[in-house]
Amino acid sequence: QLQLVESGGGLVQPGGSMRLSCAASGFSLDYYNIAWFRQAPGKEREGVSCISRSGGNTNYADSVKGRFTISRDAAKNTVYLQMNNLKPEDTAVYYCAADRLRTLCRLWPPYQYWGQGTPVTVSS
Repeated sequence: QLQLVESGGGLVQPGGSMRLSCAASGFSLDYYNIAWFRQAPGKEREGVSCISRSGGNTNYADSVKGRFTISRDAAKNTVYLQMNNLKPEDTAVYYCAADRLRTLCRLWPPYQYWGQGTPVTVSS
């Protein structure tokens, strides 16, 4: 069974850091572009960051540029999202997603596989 499982979410104070993990089971992430999306209460889901299957191409939403870094560890079959200088507006449920159809990663669908999400709350 193909699964993506996010972890690492929780409560953090403004200005703090957090690292999210997206682990795959049943398939290798090496063949997929991986993206992180987030959805805040009452808002539409938005693409946050993505990394191509080669790791050579990354994209970031303007709202997180300079603060978030996406990376992948092939040996662990995991993709990470390092989030620094977190702000209350970063509060959302974060999802990772995998796409095998496109050459480069994009911050919008389609993505074939999705995780269940991990909540991130930035609050003092």
